[in-house]
Amino acid sequence: MARMKIFNTLEEEAFESPPVFNSEERKQFFSLPLMFGAVGLRTPTNKVCFLVTAGYFKARRKFFAWQFHQADIEYVAQQLGENPAEVHTKTYNKDTYARHQRVILGHFGCVPFDAAATAFIANEITALVHVQFRPKLVLLETIQILIRKKIEIPSYNVLADLIVTAINWHRRMLSDIVATNISEEQRASLDALLEKETDNGTIEGWRYRITLLKRPFQSTRPLKIRANLADLGTLQSLYLDLKPAVQCLDLSYECIRYYAYSVIKAQIPQVSRRAADDRLLHLIAFVVYQTFKLNDTLIDTLLSAVQAAVNGVEKAEKEAYFQEREQRSQSLSALAEHLRRSVRETISSIQHIVANAQLSDSQKVALIGAVVNTENVTARVDLQVDEFKENATKLQHGQDYFALMEAYSLKLQHRVADIVRQVQFAPNCSLPKLWAALITQDGKFRPSLYKVLLYVSIADAIKSGALNLIHSEKYRALDEYLIPKADWDANRDEYLHRAQLDEFADCKATLRALNQTLDACYQETNDNLTSGKNPYLTVRANGSFHVSTPKQEEVESVSLGTFFPDRKYISMLEMLATVDHATNFLDEFEHWQVKFQRAKPAKKLFLAGVIGFGCDIGHRKLAQISRQIDEGELDNVVNWYFSLQNIQNANERILRFMDQMNLPNIYRQDSDVLHTSSDGQKVEVAVDSLNANYSFKYLGKDKGVSVLTFVDMRDFMWHSTVISSAEREAAYVIDGLMHNDVIQSDIHSTDTHGFSEVIFAATHLLHFGFAPRIKGIGRQRLYAFKNRQHYKDQGHVLLPGHYVHGDMIEGQWDEMLRFIATIQLKITTASQLFKRLNSYSRQHPLYQAIKEFGKAPKTVFILKYCDDLPFRQSIEKQLNKGEGSNKFSKAVSFGHSHEFIQGEKEDQEIAEACRRLIKNAIVCWNYLYLSRILAEEKNEARRALLIEAIRNGSAATWAHFNLHGEFDFSDERMVDSMGLTPP
Repeated sequence: MARMKIFNTLEEEAFESPPVFNSEERKQFFSLPLMFGAVGLRTPTNKVCFLVTAGYFKARRKFFAWQFHQADIEYVAQQLGENPAEVHTKTYNKDTYARHQRVILGHFGCVPFDAAATAFIANEITALVHVQFRPKLVLLETIQILIRKKIEIPSYNVLADLIVTAINWHRRMLSDIVATNISEEQRASLDALLEKETDNGTIEGWRYRITLLKRPFQSTRPLKIRANLADLGTLQSLYLDLKPAVQCLDLSYECIRYYAYSVIKAQIPQVSRRAADDRLLHLIAFVVYQTFKLNDTLIDTLLSAVQAAVNGVEKAEKEAYFQEREQRSQSLSALAEHLRRSVRETISSIQHIVANAQLSDSQKVALIGAVVNTENVTARVDLQVDEFKENATKLQHGQDYFALMEAYSLKLQHRVADIVRQVQFAPNCSLPKLWAALITQDGKFRPSLYKVLLYVSIADAIKSGALNLIHSEKYRALDEYLIPKADWDANRDEYLHRAQLDEFADCKATLRALNQTLDACYQETNDNLTSGKNPYLTVRANGSFHVSTPKQEEVESVSLGTFFPDRKYISMLEMLATVDHATNFLDEFEHWQVKFQRAKPAKKLFLAGVIGFGCDIGHRKLAQISRQIDEGELDNVVNWYFSLQNIQNANERILRFMDQMNLPNIYRQDSDVLHTSSDGQKVEVAVDSLNANYSFKYLGKDKGVSVLTFVDMRDFMWHSTVISSAEREAAYVIDGLMHNDVIQSDIHSTDTHGFSEVIFAATHLLHFGFAPRIKGIGRQRLYAFKNRQHYKDQGHVLLPGHYVHGDMIEGQWDEMLRFIATIQLKITTASQLFKRLNSYSRQHPLYQAIKEFGKAPKTVFILKYCDDLPFRQSIEKQLNKGEGSNKFSKAVSFGHSHEFIQGEKEDQEIAEACRRLIKNAIVCWNYLYLSRILAEEKNEARRALLIEAIRNGSAATWAHFNLHGEFDFSDERMVDSMGLTPP
């Protein structure tokens, strides 16, 4: 038996049990007639058992040791013309079974899991453990490696034991490195973190030093920034001292994060009780992780403070501009009047001179010249024009702007000067002048102005990727996030195969295929337009077009809400417990420490934590206002079990359960196509948060974030993330599509905020259909690989206006594939890559090439969008589900006026994941309820009525649930608990 519980009981049983097929899958997996000749089957038992075993292996690449489903036995027997009663699986002997296994392995080109395979996969697991510390993820990736290498998958215990062995070996290796490379002085410095110190000079103020270093402040107030800088000074000096040992440990980011959070979540005595080398390893990881995190936090602070200063200057400049508009108006009027008088007088004098018949032509010319060149007139006009130009320049570009910047300098210096001095920038800066300014002592002329302009330039350079950090996870150079270049060059074909990019290996072939697709789309769209088949598309004389989308006809049906309980409100606790009973989603809440083997806390504590986070009540407040919930126990559960990964896994458990149900598929228009969408919702943040920003249109003068939720046509909410309200949603679309293996999107829709040419390129290469609703789509440019005249000669009306430059794409094709392979293999998230790349938009050749490539699939989409009315209507319908999901969130999040009460981004995402868990649980409960009443309904007419109501309704309905808790009117609750008396 495995020494560590990697899969839970249900997952282990599913792994060790044969797959359960439906009728279509039986036809697919039990059709293997060509193998009979090589086996020499004679008895009905051997024939049937052989084919069933082969079908199971074809589906799962695994043998299941005489386990057979009776339905599969009966199906195969009927296909072979045998009597199922004559098939006796108990007589299927060991030698025959072993011989059949060898034949099956040979037929599928697989090798058995023998000693050589064990040695191979042990090395692969060792490499995986080095970069990924969560055993479950290692196990899942190991299974994928076995499938790719065509090796028989062994039992769960075999794989689990190999993983445990690798983890234990890795830990021993790390302990040995710590023991060898850490000096006594460094040991003392690390152990000093576990000692107490006073923070306010009183006995009550004694706290452990490491406690003060666990959570950086999310505020941009100078006092909090100085506290973060002091913490960075402590941690970074320790980190630099330990850097040689850190390099020897060569820990992946996941391992560093795991060990660091074990320290952050633990109480100090728990850390102190660890074995010496293990304790030091955890403390080293904590120092590294917090150093990088504090660097990122301080850079976020710098960017936020600089942006606030720039916004303040621009606002003050606008206010000054409007305040002085009367003066400008008077100055302009005076200038115009003086010019008018001067011009009128000059013209009048010239007219008199010309009309004087007594003067000769030469005299007239001389007199006209004298009038025009009068110094007083020209000098006066020139003076007024110069004064007006000077005032205009001053107002728009000149001294006023810089004077305001200089005025904001002191306020900004208090916030960012020490940050710039203390963080360590990487020398690979693409702006040499800025780098020189950072490392020299020049700039004494107007120092306040110089400094504020320097800080603005630093902020712009960090955002653009021109200036990067050494100790950071968020602000490194783009190339550091990609597959290493040398590794890519050496193993390009292997990477392309693993990333399923083989078909795009040849750039010219890919572009040819896109060219043919574009030609076909232009042909079809124009044929339908000119023949009158598409009355909704109109091409204007200037080349732009307009496409209308009439609403789908409403189907009259009974409201789905009438079938849910109307006399009883289901409590949230009951609903979550019912769904857990069906799906066991609480099994996904694992202790942060992978070797933790104690008994799991009561389920009610986990449900209380989910409600506390998901409804924005807060788990401590929930414990105080609830019965039979101990605040200390709940706090311990939230601390150790409520990681973002656990909550995401719990969501996926519910989604996987619903995905196996038949009823949700009633919303599919095509059984083979799953349409999904994503939409952002602005949410205020009630505390200081560097992840929050202003969005006047949605939040007014308050700061907030944007919650991006992904939902499919069955109302499955399969991913969500929390981003700054100032960020564009497009960079995060790919993250959602790549998030899990439960929901496989075929077509994904967003609104205008979620689309760009770069996203079209990425989705095309990642095999996703992308169908956004683009505002003003008729003004979008259409592209082609051929010139406009080529399509005009064919009689087309809707024509391309611009080229797709294939040479630009070909020059960067290999880098594009490396970029996409990095995303596909989940080495780095797409949002991280796009955020580092987007800022280079005007000069980075990779960005330009990806954008150029995206113009082709974007044009293909626009042509299809214009030509296909049902396609447009399905996009509108799916995006409406996203809007419904946002309303659903507001209904669930009642505890704090739909505001986040968490400051850090990860804490906000934990709260959002819990909210999504509640919503998915409600949808799951609704499906369970509707499935039951459908099964129990014997009246065909009423059954048809219910099916029609479901098809035209939504499973994301919550009117029959009590989301707001219960009031307690018991006598003891009316007793004064505070002992108040009248004054």
